Amino acid sequence: MAERTPPLTVEELTALVAGGDIDTVVLAFPDMQGRLQGKRFAARFFLDEVLRHGTEGCAYLLAVDTEMNTVDGYAMSSWDRGYGDFALHPDTATLRRVPWQEGTALLLADLAWADGSPVAAAPRQILRRQIERLAAHGLTAQVGTELEFIVFKDTYEQAWDAHYRGLTPVNQYNVDYSILGTGRIEPLLRRIRNEMEGAGLAVESAKGECNPGQHEIVFRYADALRTCDQHAVYKTGAKEIAAQEGKALTFMAKYNEREGNSCHIHLSLTGEDGTSAMPGDGEGGMSALMRHFLAGQLAALREFALLYAPGINSYKRFQPGSFAPTAVAWGADNRTCALRVVGHGRSLRFENRLPGGDVNPYLAVAAMIAAGLHGVQERLELPPACPGNAYAAEGLQHVPTTLREAAGLWADSALARAAFGDEVVAHYSTMARVELDAFDAAVTDWELRRSFERM
Repeated sequence: MAERTPPLTVEELTALVAGGDIDTVVLAFPDMQGRLQGKRFAARFFLDEVLRHGTEGCAYLLAVDTEMNTVDGYAMSSWDRGYGDFALHPDTATLRRVPWQEGTALLLADLAWADGSPVAAAPRQILRRQIERLAAHGLTAQVGTELEFIVFKDTYEQAWDAHYRGLTPVNQYNVDYSILGTGRIEPLLRRIRNEMEGAGLAVESAKGECNPGQHEIVFRYADALRTCDQHAVYKTGAKEIAAQEGKALTFMAKYNEREGNSCHIHLSLTGEDGTSAMPGDGEGGMSALMRHFLAGQLAALREFALLYAPGINSYKRFQPGSFAPTAVAWGADNRTCALRVVGHGRSLRFENRLPGGDVNPYLAVAAMIAAGLHGVQERLELPPACPGNAYAAEGLQHVPTTLREAAGLWADSALARAAFGDEVVAHYSTMARVELDAFDAAVTDWELRRSFERM
């Protein structure tokens, strides 16, 4: 794999620190949900000590629930194991300025145990492993993520106090592609676009979406790891910028009964010479490699659904006529399918439409690579494309409809164990079980409305 050029070099950081422009360095890593966890360091201390030696963090950061509660069942961290540390090793290829935080730079870390062995269940390590497997075939994955969010006029604190009910979206109606609609909050969108550019992300565009207050900002594709790193930085940064502007935005997959927040993931393959391996003389202008790779996506989609849709709320997106998929199918520029083939020639690629805004990109992209490699290694044949409405088509497998179904498919998957290993399968099975246990114990607003008086 070619060495990546960082947005900010160590030499540039050293000069900025010496000149007083940078005084804080954030070292972070993505957790199971793809959120950034870590520490803020005095910049000089970071350069003198942390850059060379790394730092430590409690291993429970990959063994808690979404609300950071310690839970039973994880092998890597528990009361019996004393909740020890793992090491954070800075990846200088991710070093960047953070324009929305004064005097701040940020970089991501890889996780290792005290003996130097990698933390196998860490999302960044899971993706690295699949990238290495792909490289053994002389291939590199190019990836782009399209992440939607809903913006509210309320602050995060006001939303919390209101129990997230009765919030005011920044648009009152469908603003899909509307210039007037995006103009309503252009100051916020402009800040996000420009400050992400300052953090080293290549911005393409912003557009309105269907749900009131829903928008999308798109960044240029890059190699798989860089895209996932940028996705994590962007998701955190967009929330921080919104908070600074007195607003709140959510990436949750299904905020209400209208259109959910998607995160469509585009993937293509390049060979060792840097040219696209996707186009060819086969049907639809696809190479044999692309057809096998795409067939692998279909074969593994149900068993890998947990990595595309990780929460209870994720599965509420999958409704007929919602632009979120319900059928395990592929089609040429067909938005009713789970997998959509788009582009021509060197831009030929496929889009995975399963993930929502709550996806951990490292896990989803790792799943897409692993699924594709399965198709290539087994030379799977691609079934015919779905030419029409996949929501109404007969004879197609269904996308899992609940986290419970997806977790069962993942836990029982020989394909998942072969691609990721027993440790990773067990770890993310526990993640699903923890989420399910918490939901099963909760009394929801829906239950109160239906049962308080009338039952």
